[in-house]
Order: sequence, then structure tokens, then C-alpha cells
Amino acid sequence: MQMRWLTQGLSSDLIVFFGGWAVGDGVLAAMPVTHDVLFVDDYRTVNLNLPDLSHYRETTLIAWSFGVAAYGHWWAEKGQDAHKFTRQIALCGSLDPVSLRKGIPPRIFKATRDGLSVESYQAFLSNSFGARQARTSIDLETRRAELDAVAARGAAPDPGFDRIWIASNDKIFPRANLERAWDGQPQAFVAAPHVPFASFDRWDGLWR
Repeated sequence: MQMRWLTQGLSSDLIVFFGGWAVGDGVLAAMPVTHDVLFVDDYRTVNLNLPDLSHYRETTLIAWSFGVAAYGHWWAEKGQDAHKFTRQIALCGSLDPVSLRKGIPPRIFKATRDGLSVESYQAFLSNSFGARQARTSIDLETRRAELDAVAARGAAPDPGFDRIWIASNDKIFPRANLERAWDGQPQAFVAAPHVPFASFDRWDGLWR
């Protein structure tokens, strides 16, 4: 688990963003620079401590893709005693990330893991963004180890999200699986690919 500040000292409101697998913070390129943003990714482990956030007026937790389950595991180990967020938002992910009915089907996950290459990674990026992406480097060994860790941790405890976004054009987490995963919880839908952020022009559009 790694964390880094994308924006710091700009705002009295903070977003802690649990990102996805192997895509970095570029997924947020379309979002406005209006909040401080602390970005978290690399889920080979999920045991880092957050810095002191008590001076912020509002703190919003946003978990996307594999970050949803990673946050659930982190919350169970650290978060319940570490910090009380103003709100918690989940996007395009499941607490049961490798699951036939509630996550990425195991057969597809295994094929991704076993067949991981520079070429397959480019196809993954295209599917995630809904369009062809510029050629991007990847540390295959590290990202394969991250997939192994995600699968080994299994389903995560539910930290109690205030809103769950499901993308109608998601080619990574099947829409039907996410609807089952979040049955009975506050779902919202966006006509977007797995990386949905170009559909939002404000951070607070994710929760207001």
C-alpha cells in the first residue's frame, strides 16, 4: 500500500482516494483541482496509517475499482479507530472483488493474472477507459503480485458506503454483478466506462 499527496494545502476539504490496479492517479485527470487529495494504491498490503487529518473541515473517502475491497480491508484493520470520514463513496467496485456473481468472475481474473503481459495490459487500459490509450509501461511482477494479494484477501468487511456508483458500460466489473453485490444499498448509475470520472465535472457531484 502506497499513498501520496496529489494536492495539499489548497483546501480545508480533503478527499482520500483509494485507486485501482495498475493505472495510477491518471484516472483523475478530468477532475477539478478544488480539494486536497491524498491518493492510495498498490494493494499488495493494506496496512499503512493515514496522516493526521483532524484539521480538515470535511473528509471524503472515495474508493474505486479494487480500491473498494482494499478500503474495506483497511477499514477493518485500521480505519475504525483511525478516522471518521464525513462520507464514504464507492465506484465501480465490489467488496468481493473476485466472485462469480458479485465481482470479477474468477475465470476472467485468472486469465488476466496468468496472461499478464505488456500487450494484455494495454488491452486492459483500453477496456477500462473505453478507448485506446497511449502505450504505458508496467512492472509485470509487481502488478501480478498485487493481483495475488487481492485474491488471497478475499471479500472485505463493509465499511458502510453512503453511495455506490455503477457504470453502465463497465467492461471490468460486470454491471449485473455490481447490482447484486450492492443489492439493498444506495446505488447510483452513470453512463460511463470503468473509469467514469470524465462524466463528473465536480467532486461533489459524486455525493450531492
